[in-house]
Amino acid sequence: MNKAIIIGASSGIGKELAKIFDTHQYHIGIVGRRLNLLKELQNELQNESYIKEIDVSKSTSAQEKFKELINQMGRVDLIVISAGIGYINPELHWEQEKETMATNVIGFSAIANVAYNYFKQKGWGHLVAISSIAALRGSAGAPAYNASKAFISNYLEGLRQKVVKEGLPITITDIQPGFVDTAMAKGDKLFWVSSPQKAAYQIFCAIKKKRSHIYVTKRWKVIAWVLKILPDIIYNRI
Repeated sequence: MNKAIIIGASSGIGKELAKIFDTHQYHIGIVGRRLNLLKELQNELQNESYIKEIDVSKSTSAQEKFKELINQMGRVDLIVISAGIGYINPELHWEQEKETMATNVIGFSAIANVAYNYFKQKGWGHLVAISSIAALRGSAGAPAYNASKAFISNYLEGLRQKVVKEGLPITITDIQPGFVDTAMAKGDKLFWVSSPQKAAYQIFCAIKKKRSHIYVTKRWKVIAWVLKILPDIIYNRI
């Protein structure tokens, strides 16, 4: 029986991934800040599941509680970090910038650190994290959000390189979604918006194939290509 933990399972992509894992007979640990939503999700699951209320922005306690959950489950094969926040913040309100970085940078790193060291000690495993197409360029409207997603992708690449250097059978997967119909999708110029169910299914398929990186949905590969080659003089006017 495969065992997985999903950080950020109370809503959005994380919640839909939990349902997919459950239909494929995984035992899963579901983690989030909102205990009531985790309990509602657990009631929908058919297989053995575990709940842990964790706020990743409180990094020290988050690491301790995460380790407790791993010990409680006995063995974990797959860890998905789907927790994250973001604000449209052109006025650069510091509290919003700080909260974004506390969750998406420090909180992510805290969980990824425990996950990597656990898999290294165990001898194998699979770490997946949800970044964003926003990781590819900066944003005047959401500076901290785009920068935090770039941090996640870069950090994962560093772990992937570390795996190779250390000769470890650990898979590191970077998921970069475009717009998905969740609370994270903000703004009035959204396009190619995917349902959480469709996004989660494509992510699940990438996990099964042990992919190192995918765009979700697949058509966002085109946008990624455009963003990478677009000159600054044009991009800065968009």
